[in-house]
Amino acid sequence: MPGAAVTSPASAVVVIGECVADIVRTDGAPDRVHPGGSPANLAYGLARLGRPAVLVTELGPDANGRLIRTHLESAGVEVRAAEVARTPSALVRLDGQGRAQYTFDIGWTLPPTELSEAPAAIHLGSIGAVTEPGAASVLALVRRWRGRTQVSYDPNVRPALMGERAEAVCRVERCVALSDLVKASDEDLGWLYPGEPVEAVAERWLTLGPAVVAVTLGAEGAVALTAEGRRERVAAVPVPVADTVGAGDSFMAAFLHARACGADLADCLTRAVTAAAVTVSRPGANPPSAAELADALGRLADADAVSSRTRPFDSATGTPR
Repeated sequence: MPGAAVTSPASAVVVIGECVADIVRTDGAPDRVHPGGSPANLAYGLARLGRPAVLVTELGPDANGRLIRTHLESAGVEVRAAEVARTPSALVRLDGQGRAQYTFDIGWTLPPTELSEAPAAIHLGSIGAVTEPGAASVLALVRRWRGRTQVSYDPNVRPALMGERAEAVCRVERCVALSDLVKASDEDLGWLYPGEPVEAVAERWLTLGPAVVAVTLGAEGAVALTAEGRRERVAAVPVPVADTVGAGDSFMAAFLHARACGADLADCLTRAVTAAAVTVSRPGANPPSAAELADALGRLADADAVSSRTRPFDSATGTPR
């Protein structure tokens, strides 16, 4: 429990950050409450893929808190939650394309927390990484373990909670510098650094310390850059969109899991964009299980095989153009 030493299996990813009850509102339909919060979604996504996950968080003793805990534990997430007066919530409004806009009712007061042993990895992000007073506990924990385990970070920028942009950039870059792997969306970078090309920002972030920076590009897919100068880009997987809630978290969960399994950078990206596609095809933050992701990847491979057979060939090389 937060405030004491958190134990975890050596193969587990310890995720630190907020849980949020997403109250999804669409014109002409009743409100729907979904378990949410970017770190909670990530932990759930990892567990669904078979990766042990421990979530260090805060929950209230209310119906939303019970809903979220039950949801997480149903996938096998070990929940270590400090009790707060009420579980944070977010009103989620969906536009005609299923894109989400959030209005938050949230605080973050995580007490000092320690780990009894090194986990496989630590993930921080979103509101819990930059909102005081709890962010101080998160960063102190990460600093103690930096260099002894892999650290990942997703800023998951929420402009309404970030304050002045210059100060927000400083807080985000502080987290980037503590991380080995960073994922951000093009929307995150567009708010943090207006007008700057996303790949230029990714290259600059690499100079702060990460080995890999990945950027999701919505319908354009995703790109990843490494400190060694490698660059990979993959296309999005086209699917009918129910909503975009949790898509970035599913991407990150699949990317981290694939990387832990030894996949190369291009394969990590392919698995991640496919997991995100499964998630946006159904309502709420509902990431794929390992079997669902394998099935989606199989269908994608079959479609690619058909496409390659129907493309014209280069007579000089014998390969599809």
